[in-house]
Amino acid sequence: MTEAPPVDTSLVSQLLPFNPFDRAFHADPYPILRRIREESPGAVRMPAGVVTVLGHREVSRVLTDPNFGWGDGDAVKQQEVSLDGGKPVRILAFMDPPDHTRLRGLVSKAFTPRTVARLRPRMEQITDELLATAQANSADGRIDLVESLFRPLGGLVLTEMLGIPEEYHAQAFDFSMDSARGLDPDFTLTPEQAAKRDEGRLWFAELTRKLAEQRRAEPGDDLITELVNAEQDGERLTETELVSICVNLLAAGFGATAAQMANSTLALLQHPDQLRWLRKNPDGIGSATEELLRYDGPLFLLTRSAFRDTEVGGLPIAAGEQIFLSMGSASHDPSVYDDPDRLDLSRTPHKVLGFGHGIHFCVAAPIARMTTQTALAALVRHDIELATDAPEFNGALVIRTLASLPVRLTPRG
Repeated sequence: MTEAPPVDTSLVSQLLPFNPFDRAFHADPYPILRRIREESPGAVRMPAGVVTVLGHREVSRVLTDPNFGWGDGDAVKQQEVSLDGGKPVRILAFMDPPDHTRLRGLVSKAFTPRTVARLRPRMEQITDELLATAQANSADGRIDLVESLFRPLGGLVLTEMLGIPEEYHAQAFDFSMDSARGLDPDFTLTPEQAAKRDEGRLWFAELTRKLAEQRRAEPGDDLITELVNAEQDGERLTETELVSICVNLLAAGFGATAAQMANSTLALLQHPDQLRWLRKNPDGIGSATEELLRYDGPLFLLTRSAFRDTEVGGLPIAAGEQIFLSMGSASHDPSVYDDPDRLDLSRTPHKVLGFGHGIHFCVAAPIARMTTQTALAALVRHDIELATDAPEFNGALVIRTLASLPVRLTPRG
């Protein structure tokens, strides 16, 4: 948060309708987004010509409209990784059909309700162990939930699914947040942040290749083994495709799941009445998690490119033009949600965009949901209070979340 902006902020102000370097904006962006949306409900074109889409209906339409996709612009090229100087690999989340359709069909088989149910007992055990360790290591009951619970919990679930040996866990956790931060547009990153992103993704790619070679020789009961043996129309995944899938899961999955848990917990702590509601209604954890995802989900800003001339929110969009999708604004659109700036865990959630929408809806959403539910269920069994007056966000735009969340935690009664 203390790093100098990588570009002149006056230039950025011509590209985005808000200041991505403003700490106050990251702490609470919704009043600013509301003012922008009141002036331009569907979409707004900035002085530099770039369109930001704000309305829920318009964002949903772009995410399902075949006129839009990733294309081959700079925003996509920065999300590629090269192995040994070879052809850059585009991670799965940034692919367009037909490649995306085929690979997603393979990986989605690993995230079935049966898989989620099988993982739940182990996830609950890991959560209890992490909290017990954090409390044992704290002299005054103060712990950082991001460092002690959210990052390792989200990471351990994925490493167990993929079959990543424990010797790689610490390095994977270190690289995970850099990779998630690196999803942001290059013009908002310092050279150091971009370098860390690239280093982390190269490490994830090389680890995937190494583990794939091991699984071909000695199959295991894990996702990498399944992907090594997977077939689609009689063809197996190439090494490039396997790397694309696993780097996507590791680079995005670690950070996004931890971010959802952190944002949700902060929202509960800032709304004690809703925390009390959840304690009184533990069976409502499923719908409560969806409302927390809507209220302050980590998926905050996306980009798309137009494949042909079209329009969004009444604004003409030329073929090849890149646009921004304000997921945070869409999730607080009053045309879809009554009193959208109010957190209400008794609300019946609908049309929640926290995991995306359309063909790029997060394939690991069932795991992220369960992980968040498990963490929140464990935390509400404690007396918990913020140990800071100003929780600090990490400054990211695509996956917006906390850099830390210091709390005081003691078991209840």
